[in-house]
Amino acid sequence: MRGLSGKRILITGGASGIGAATAARFLEEGARVAILDRDSAARDRIALELPAISVLLAADVSDLASVRTAFAEAVHRMGGVDVLINNAGISIRHAFLDITPEEWHKVMAVNLTGVFYVAQTAAAHMMQRGSGVILNTASTNGVMGYPFYADYNATKAGVIELTRSMALELAPKVRVNAVAPGYVLTPMQRAEYTDAMLEEVNGKIPLRRHAKPEEIAALFCFLASDDAAFISGHVYTIDGAETAGGLASR
Repeated sequence: MRGLSGKRILITGGASGIGAATAARFLEEGARVAILDRDSAARDRIALELPAISVLLAADVSDLASVRTAFAEAVHRMGGVDVLINNAGISIRHAFLDITPEEWHKVMAVNLTGVFYVAQTAAAHMMQRGSGVILNTASTNGVMGYPFYADYNATKAGVIELTRSMALELAPKVRVNAVAPGYVLTPMQRAEYTDAMLEEVNGKIPLRRHAKPEEIAALFCFLASDDAAFISGHVYTIDGAETAGGLASR
């Protein structure tokens, strides 16, 4: 894709799942990559799998001071940040009536407040430089209702509206979009779903399977590239047509 060679990319939640696949794809495109992740074991694994990564940063996105320190280190090590993949997130599968205040605040802190902290920190840097791209990870859960993830769904809907608002305010210097994956076969998904549950989900997706993390990574790379230079302020669903037909596809 055009314009990615030499670009400096920061990926939050980049040590596993979609984030790790996205890091690998940007490296293939000739970009420099910094990964921010709070999971030390995952950081150790990705360092072995992708030795070309420029810098690995330990930070909790729900802690603003931690975010600012890590971002400053990324800028110091790479000379700047051209593209932010704002991807860190968590989910807890539970019934709405069983969500505790502590669980609610935990999911909100990472998935919405954390996205805001990182986005605002990156945006200030990019606006000063005069250019940049911010891509937030949303979800089809933020577009339509799904049971057992009320807190997660609420955060992803918030990410979508945050994305649109940012795109309006940061234009024309910074482009902002969101990617909304449907079901993706990641370690987080495997941890929450049995094999039988995964097969049941596959049965309702018109393409009859989960997405691969690498397929989400490809969309991130396109939206970050010069080929997407006039694309800003929108949410791009990648779900195998799951939500295309409403109830017909469920």
